This record gives sequence, structure tokens and C-alpha cells, in this order.
Amino acid sequence: MSSTKPSNSGDRFRPSTGMITLYGVIAAALFSASSSAPTPVYHLYQESLGLSHLMLTVIFASYAISLLISLLTVGGLSDYIGRKPMILAALLLNAAAMIIFVLAGSATELILARVIQGFATGAAMTTMGAAILDNDKARAPILNSVTAFIGLTFGSLVSGAFVAWLPLPTHLIYVLLFAISAVLLLLLPLIPESTAGKPGALGAIVPQVRVPRAARRTLARITPVNIAGWALGGFYFSLMPSLVRAATGLTSPFVGGLVVALLTLTATFVVLILRNRPGAQVLLIGTVSLIAGVAVTLGGVWMHFSPVLIAGAMITGIGFGGCFSGAMRTIVPLAAPDERAGLLAAFFVQSYLAFSLPAVLVGIAAPVLGLSYSAYIYGAAVMGLATISLILARLPEKALSEA
Repeated sequence: MSSTKPSNSGDRFRPSTGMITLYGVIAAALFSASSSAPTPVYHLYQESLGLSHLMLTVIFASYAISLLISLLTVGGLSDYIGRKPMILAALLLNAAAMIIFVLAGSATELILARVIQGFATGAAMTTMGAAILDNDKARAPILNSVTAFIGLTFGSLVSGAFVAWLPLPTHLIYVLLFAISAVLLLLLPLIPESTAGKPGALGAIVPQVRVPRAARRTLARITPVNIAGWALGGFYFSLMPSLVRAATGLTSPFVGGLVVALLTLTATFVVLILRNRPGAQVLLIGTVSLIAGVAVTLGGVWMHFSPVLIAGAMITGIGFGGCFSGAMRTIVPLAAPDERAGLLAAFFVQSYLAFSLPAVLVGIAAPVLGLSYSAYIYGAAVMGLATISLILARLPEKALSEA
């Protein structure tokens, strides 16, 4: 956010551009960290509340669906009412979700916490991204590319460590995240507003989902791998720690959190390293790595060997980051400026449905087939979808790289 724009913070203290950018990055990372923090805790909920694998995936899916609804409705609202009101609302909702997590004693309360958290995250993703861009146009693209992955890594890794080695394993990580939310709320009045807003807020919350004609063929070709990548992410964030326990016998929550954290940490480095490569090339690297990473991961499950699972998570992370970055950079330029909101809405609908619903199917299958065999089928489907995209990208009509 730029300190040269209208401000409500008074003249006694005006934070520097770097301080404002740092605030935006920390706030953006907070929401993604909050979203991944429950992952290492899920098995404790299973034991203490008697939850099934299906219920775990339903709890996770409630977060993803709520986030999607938030993106489609209030995701662009900060352009109309200002960044600070949206940041305030998102931080308050996130803090409320952390309180509910601490007090939760049933699946219903966990779902409520996840729904509130998902709505807060959806509102914050676009608002914080826009706020960082307002303040630092030069570094905003790369900062917005990595903050979510950094937050996901922090949330899963720190949560795993807290659950493994500190008291109050179902409470302490949420207390920490609540405290960070509270500090950011206290600092918010010092941050200047970066947009004056504009009329039309009510119309902005009506979802507009459309795919421009120029983008339809390319979207069709990347759809299989986009679904594969997001579906795999959904599995990692809902059931991967449980799979690690079932496949290796290692009961430490830190191991499950580490596997998830390595996925997102590797994805962060991939986005940074490949940021200057063409989108189609990044997508190709991501697709091949996704196939290879899932194959190695399933090999680790079959061998009951955690080092292979860890290696698989890192290779899969290359695919996860490459597919996300490559798909966005490939599809967005195909839309005219007035078509991008509708195209991104369509892309996010596809992505977050893939993020949530396939994981629920695993939750249904696991009691019948067992979690490991369900993972084999799931992984095979992911590899199959990614392979389809590789084939479609080479059809003679129009190569993906030409688009």
C-alpha cells in the first residue's frame, strides 16, 4: 500500500514503504498458515472425537468450498470499499476461527471453524495481493506468488512441531495464530489506505464466471493437470499425515507435517526459480514432475519407508508449484482485461472443486479399501489426468506453447 494515497492513520507516524509491504506479506502468509495448521492436528481429532477419514475430508472440504464462495463474491470488494475494511473483516474472522478451533469439541464445531476460516482466507487472498501491488509494484508479482506457499509451509511445519513436542497439542498452534492476528489488527490503524474506492460494491459481489472464446481450447487442454494438481493438494492437506502414519507406522505428528511442508516449500522454490521461464514450459515441467512425484510417493507407501515418502513430497512439490504457476501464466494472458475476472472465476471454481471433492471420495473409499489402497487409486488417477494433459498439449491443432 502506498503512503502517498489517502490515509486514516494521522500524521504522527507514517510507516515506510518497506514496513507496509512487510505488513502485507506477513498478513497474507498468516491466512495460508492458518489454513494448513489443522492438517497435523487431524489425527488427534480422530482419536479424541472418534472422527472417520470421511469426516476429516468433509471438514477440509468445508474450508475449500467456503474459500471458493468468498473468492467469487467478496474477492474483488476491496476495489470498491477500500483495502483496510476488507483486511479488518478478514483478520476478525480469522481470529474468530482460531477461537472456535481452541474450543471445538465436535465435528460440527470444526466445520464451523473451517467455514469461517475459508471465507476469511478467500477475502484476504485478493485483498492482500492487491494491497501489496498498490504499495510495491516492482516486487508484488513475486511476493504474491510465494507468500501463500510460505504460509502453508509455516503452518504445517510449526503445527506439526507443536503437536509433537509441546503441551496442549490441539490448542497451542491456534493460540499462536490468534496472537499474530491480534497484533496485525492492532497495527492496522497505522497502515494507510491505498485506494479511494468506487461505486458499484453491490454489483461486485455477484459472481461472474465465464471463459472467453480465445481461452477455451487452452483451458480444456490444461484442465486435466489442473484438476490433478489441486486434487493432490487436497489429499495432502486432508489425509497425508494419516497416510504417513498408516504406511510407515511413525506416529509423530511432526513427520506428517514435515511431508506436507516439504510439498509447499519445494513449490515455493519452484515458483521463484522458474519465474522467468515461459508459462507453457513451467507447466510442462510441473506436469512431468507431478507424475514422477506421485509415483515415488506411492512407492514409499508400498515400501513403508518414510525417506521415499519425503523424496516423493519434494518431487511432487515441483509439480504442485509448476502446475499452479504455469497454468496461471498460460491461461490469464488469453483474456482481454475486461474478461479476466470471469476467466479467473471459472479457473478457481474448477481448481477449488478439485481441491475438495476428490479428497471426500477418498474419505468414502478408505473404510472399504483401506487408506493405502485408496491412495494407490487416487495417485493413479492423478497421474492419468496429468498424462492426458501431456497428450493434449501435443495435438497438432494448436500447441499449448503457441497459446
